[in-house]
Amino acid sequence: MIPIRDELPTRRFPYVTVALIILNVLFFLYELSLGSRLEAFVYQAGLIPAVLWGKVHFWTGLPSYLRIFSSMFLHGGFAHLFFNMLYLWIFGNNVEDFLGHFHFLLFYLSCGLSAALVHAILFPTSTVPVIGASGAIAGVMGGYLVLFPYARVIVLVFLGFFVTFIRVPAATLLLLWIFLQIMYGVFSFALPNAGGVAWFAHIGGFLVGALWCKMIASSYYYKKFFW
Repeated sequence: MIPIRDELPTRRFPYVTVALIILNVLFFLYELSLGSRLEAFVYQAGLIPAVLWGKVHFWTGLPSYLRIFSSMFLHGGFAHLFFNMLYLWIFGNNVEDFLGHFHFLLFYLSCGLSAALVHAILFPTSTVPVIGASGAIAGVMGGYLVLFPYARVIVLVFLGFFVTFIRVPAATLLLLWIFLQIMYGVFSFALPNAGGVAWFAHIGGFLVGALWCKMIASSYYYKKFFW
């Protein structure tokens, strides 16, 4: 199932969500301009757990703490970028509408930070660069699940040779998504060389986003002054 859009209107324009999408696209265009230097750039700006914990030292590149954030704006290909930005647009605008612009930016970056740390803690000796906004966007999805579980999402479904659109509750789609991340994450421990996806970064970001929005939604102070 591929989500196309949700049916939940917003009260205000999602400036931060749009700005994040534009920044990710611009960074990707810069990556494309690097040509043969791209791999070196990824090693200089991507999150490398072994570098973060000081187990490996690279003489070039950003400081390890900045790599956590720079890696969130890099992508490994057009499909990687497209689906990340699609999910960010579908779920980010409503979460931003609820939290407010500045709070949403803080929330987004914190989810990305948490996702990166979860991956780095579980794989402290890895020298493989981790890039992508997936961890931060997973946090947005976790927040959406808590805030709007009954919102309807239109998804594209492939049934053999047939393609159709159906409306499903956000909770159904997002719970299925996080279940798959957990399942693939468990398999990644059994088969560590099976792929290059940071499944536990997705899980960590999702859980932090869900918990963050759960606390905010139940906060009397927030409801009184911001909602």
